[in-house]
Amino acid sequence: MKPDIALEPRMKIQTLLVEDSLSLADTVVAYLALEDIDCDHAASGPAGLRLALDNTYHAILLDISLPGMDGLELCEALRARGIDVPVLMLTARDTLADKLAGFDAGTDDYLVKPFQLEELAARAKALAHRRSAQAKRLKVGDLEMDLSARTVTRAGHAIEITPTGWTLLEILMRNAPNVVSRAELEQALWDGGDLPDTNALKVHLYRLRQKVDKPFAFAMIRTVANHGVAIRGPDG
Repeated sequence: MKPDIALEPRMKIQTLLVEDSLSLADTVVAYLALEDIDCDHAASGPAGLRLALDNTYHAILLDISLPGMDGLELCEALRARGIDVPVLMLTARDTLADKLAGFDAGTDDYLVKPFQLEELAARAKALAHRRSAQAKRLKVGDLEMDLSARTVTRAGHAIEITPTGWTLLEILMRNAPNVVSRAELEQALWDGGDLPDTNALKVHLYRLRQKVDKPFAFAMIRTVANHGVAIRGPDG
């Protein structure tokens, strides 16, 4: 179980709208501003991909029919690169097959056009407080986790870790560079059950550090006193 994203009380939600209808985009951006949501806009698939890779967003609002790269292709490209920002698909296609195609591509929610702006804002706010589980690859610095192939590499070198180590590493990478509390890590490992030992988490983290950090120039798994554990690259 992974924790939700913790937004600061006064932090604005940052969203990306990828929509080729300029009139609709202007309306959405203006309305979201009234809801205290900042919204960047891209009018094509390639432009949306560039913005998504270059910036940090809490949610992406994605039309399916786009020039250059359609919404399904864009969503798949984001997930293949490890982008786990929640995606809300916006489309006039409302059949079950269309919705399933969107979920298969990595979308998290679906809103059929025409939609009410109030509902769009509400869904964007709900998505902004969590990470998507649809990402296929996670990357922090030179550390990569391929969720489909179940492999971990650092600086191109394969790393073998235990199933418990995998669970710890995944939750840390999904939340990077944020700190994950000890309680959240224990819940991920034992799902609310009794701990096998009071030092069990410490032992598992030590073993994970031996694999991920010891052979390399700098440590990525860092204990933050009185807060928890984080995984960060050299600039983190």
